[in-house]
Amino acid sequence: MSECKLQTSGRNPYFILEPSYQLVLEGNDIKLQLTVLDETKTIDGVATRVVEEREWKKGELAEIAKNYFAICEPTKDVFYFGEDVDYYEKGKVTKHDGSWLAEKGNRAGLMMAGMPRVKMRYYQEIAPGTAMDRAEIVSLSETCKTPAGTFSNCLKVKETSAIELAAKEYKYYAPGVGLVADDTVRLVKHGSVNKQ
Repeated sequence: MSECKLQTSGRNPYFILEPSYQLVLEGNDIKLQLTVLDETKTIDGVATRVVEEREWKKGELAEIAKNYFAICEPTKDVFYFGEDVDYYEKGKVTKHDGSWLAEKGNRAGLMMAGMPRVKMRYYQEIAPGTAMDRAEIVSLSETCKTPAGTFSNCLKVKETSAIELAAKEYKYYAPGVGLVADDTVRLVKHGSVNKQ
């Protein structure tokens, strides 16, 4: 990361970090909405872009997370600098589990490589004791059928955790779109949204 000129916006084939870009995924009574905000946050001297993730379960707001990313200008690698998480129950914030920032011993992880390769492994989160998510690229040639369309040449990544050893999930990213499937949710729409 030392040779990087980190930017707060940009894109690589599988990750769009441009303000107002939004993905909406739904499935099994869960709705996930990811929005790149016109907002930045400086973490340990690095300006990062805020990506808001809202999750509803059975129509009720369950979680709002503000995730912090920066993209390396020459390589297009997207780095993850942490998240502030609010969990909701009946409209009230109940906990902040999983919140961490890349400072005070924690380090930024790699969220999406600019040139991903099969069998590539990396840490997405490096916050010992709080968040240690790992990723392994399984395939670059998946076909994903979603309500928003069928996408080819999708990247399939297996995510595990060095803390929750039983945790395992698969995510699929489509070129030029981003996340199209995560566990039981599938993409229903994507694109630029008007400012709220």
